[in-house]
Amino acid sequence: MTWEDLDAHLDKVPGTVSAYVGRLGTPPTWTREADATHYAASTMKMAVLVALHRAAEAGRLDLDGPVPVRNEFDSALPGAPRFANAQHYDNDDEVWARVGGTAPLRWLAERMIIRSSNLATNICIGQVGLPAVAEAWTLAGARHSVTGRGIEDFAARDAGIDNLVTAADLAALLGGLALGATRPGPLASPAGCAAMLDVLFAQEHREDLAAGLPEGTRIAHKNGWVRGVRHGAGVVFPTDAPPYAIVVCTTTDLADGGPSGEEVEDDACRLIAHVSARVWAARHDLAG
Repeated sequence: MTWEDLDAHLDKVPGTVSAYVGRLGTPPTWTREADATHYAASTMKMAVLVALHRAAEAGRLDLDGPVPVRNEFDSALPGAPRFANAQHYDNDDEVWARVGGTAPLRWLAERMIIRSSNLATNICIGQVGLPAVAEAWTLAGARHSVTGRGIEDFAARDAGIDNLVTAADLAALLGGLALGATRPGPLASPAGCAAMLDVLFAQEHREDLAAGLPEGTRIAHKNGWVRGVRHGAGVVFPTDAPPYAIVVCTTTDLADGGPSGEEVEDDACRLIAHVSARVWAARHDLAG
């Protein structure tokens, strides 16, 4: 395989396919429209996770303390009414079972990632604040990604306040966590970065990047999907080669998104798995 072959294959895909592949801390081996912005879907939850851990390390939050589990949130649009999440549009009944009670913030942060809970995400954003999420992106070196609102904040969305990512920015965030787990870095302490990686290793949605890897391969990753969008972003840890970052963002009709936004194994999943498998086959030849 050559990267030109992979580009030629992706040229045939309707819509926009962006990619970033490279070993950690080195220039990328292959990119494809890596600075093109896409609707973030749930990939932005990684920046929320970083913001939470940074706030905890600064003493502003207690990750092990209980917080109220309420389905009512302030809109990012000034003056707009408060909004709520729809349970049928979520992926985690365990969080919804606690509405009206409390839950540890750390547990909510984990459900936000491993089950991609929208309700848990908005509770976490309410605890840490959108400015802290923006700071996480900035510290990661992201140039174009923004988290402007919570999930299902339709008043803000309709006013043009949105959540955007690029393949390069997602790779920067993930690479910062992976490198930060081994040495001091800007995102969090090594222990904090390692803890966040552990959450990403526990990801339960494995239909895209992970599906292109041999069973048992370690990958710290997060994906995101809505109709017309499917992204996969991760760091792969082979036993026989250095770790590498891989991000594939797709805005394409291949992403079915499901009738209510639930995860489905669609052609966009299979496309991302195909790219992941091709990169895995070239893992010994990545630059760096």
